[in-house]
Amino acid sequence: MKWKNRQYGQESPHIPAGPFKIRLPFIHYRFEWPDYIQGLLMCAVDLAAIPLLMELLGMPFEVALAIVVLNGLFYLLHHLLGDPAVPGWITPAIPLIMLYCQQFPEGPERVHALISFQLTLGILSLFLGATGLASKVVRYIPPAMKSGVILGAGLAAVISVFQIGGRFEDFPWTISIAIGIGFYLLFSKHFITFQNRNRFLGMIAKLGIFPVILLAVFVAPIFGEAPWPKIEWGFSSPDFITLWNEYTVFGLGFPPLMMFLTALPTVLAAYIVLFGDVLQTKVLVEDAQSGRPDEKVEYNPSRAHWIFGIRNSAMSILGPDVTMAGPSWTAMQVVMVERFKKGRKAMDSFYGGVGSFRWGTNTGLLLLPIVSLVEPILGVAMALTLLVQGYVSVKVGVLESRSQKDLGAAGIIGAVLCIKGAAWAFAVGIILCFLLYGKDFFKGEVDDTFTKDATPQDQNQEKKVS
Repeated sequence: MKWKNRQYGQESPHIPAGPFKIRLPFIHYRFEWPDYIQGLLMCAVDLAAIPLLMELLGMPFEVALAIVVLNGLFYLLHHLLGDPAVPGWITPAIPLIMLYCQQFPEGPERVHALISFQLTLGILSLFLGATGLASKVVRYIPPAMKSGVILGAGLAAVISVFQIGGRFEDFPWTISIAIGIGFYLLFSKHFITFQNRNRFLGMIAKLGIFPVILLAVFVAPIFGEAPWPKIEWGFSSPDFITLWNEYTVFGLGFPPLMMFLTALPTVLAAYIVLFGDVLQTKVLVEDAQSGRPDEKVEYNPSRAHWIFGIRNSAMSILGPDVTMAGPSWTAMQVVMVERFKKGRKAMDSFYGGVGSFRWGTNTGLLLLPIVSLVEPILGVAMALTLLVQGYVSVKVGVLESRSQKDLGAAGIIGAVLCIKGAAWAFAVGIILCFLLYGKDFFKGEVDDTFTKDATPQDQNQEKKVS
């Protein structure tokens, strides 16, 4: 057990492998049972992808479960190859991807659209990771366009829940109650004061949206919006045979080249959202490092690009997934950071924490009691995920703007994105930025919109941070 020999301030033991650092459980890191148990329960969030796949591709539950299980296995690559992150979906991009794929008729053509989209995103990520160009690509996109894409993604997430035929029509009471409590637990200053005083409430706060999903299991049947769960025992039965015969290149053949070209604008929009998660993960890992100098934890964006590039490329072939393979599950990354900061007794190594958690979610996906418990309210779980992500994306999208002109352009770009898709949004964005900024197309302008209400003390603090 090499993990016991780690010296103060050193990295955890690993096997060097080019850009990767291989770490195996029990050998290179201590298995963290609290994080494993938490993962068993939090697999309910991973299962929320099932109704999306059923809706978009018309696939049976067991086939969608097979895709979720495959995705779960690829989650393990991050910590095994040296990336200190709890990987997840590209959640804000999900409505954009669904909007893009729904332009094609349901059946083989729509599956081909999803395959070509995910493979293009995977290859783009691998290229940017290998060349180190990731930050430069995003840097050359005008702030108004970045703001509009992220803002539009957030609005699209909310629209997908409340539109005619959306999930709110099926679960109005459950979603209303659950999202109200969820927003209180996640974003309320009032609750923060309580969680800091009460250990039990603090534990609930660290579980992200899982307590709300568990609450929905009981609320939905009470209001007659879903049946009571029928707990089944044994192991789940993902249907890989049907998946590979009817929903992958093995059964349908390779998509035509034109589909890859058609996907490019939406792929770029998804990548802009994805890169925001990369930056956020880097900040969170640096926060973890500042609280635990005994272990050197390094976040390398290029390595992260390699890994989620591999995941997207592989999933596009083995089981195309509308949620895509993203660099981080932000809510759980925060939970891991906070546990890590409590000291070596609580979590010996950060890689042990994030790894044990993802081993737990993989185990949970195979346990029928857990799958059957949350199956009736998976639509609610997905709606909650989209609404929380919508809230965050709108906030982040607005803050990407640097002036009132940016905000106005972003609003138009975001609205076009929701209605017409990414290709139209980029075209409108390019025209608007040229009309508004001319030769300053890439720079835009900075006014006092975001500082006019700040006190001199706030402004000085901002200067220190930047």
